Amino acid sequence: MELLELYVFVLAAFVGYMVISRVPPLLHTPLMAATNAISGISLVGSLIAAGSARNSVATILGFVAVVCATSNIVGGFLITDRMLRMFKSGSAKPAIKSGTP
Repeated sequence: MELLELYVFVLAAFVGYMVISRVPPLLHTPLMAATNAISGISLVGSLIAAGSARNSVATILGFVAVVCATSNIVGGFLITDRMLRMFKSGSAKPAIKSGTP
């Protein structure tokens, strides 16, 4: 059974790499929001794996997965926010008042 799980993991990693590498830069920001949602699902799965208490290896790998998924979510939201701030109009900036009345 463990060999099948390893096979699924390697296949998923390969398919994910092939899909992401073919995304044009123009679609990067909208897809970041979608990958943040997918990372949220990964975080839930890794929390389940870390808390299953089957053995110490599963707990350690689950913890590593929690750290990786959390950093991916936080980094994704920071990058998405930065990209969206680049597209805000210049009229939203506060006006600078001159010193003379």
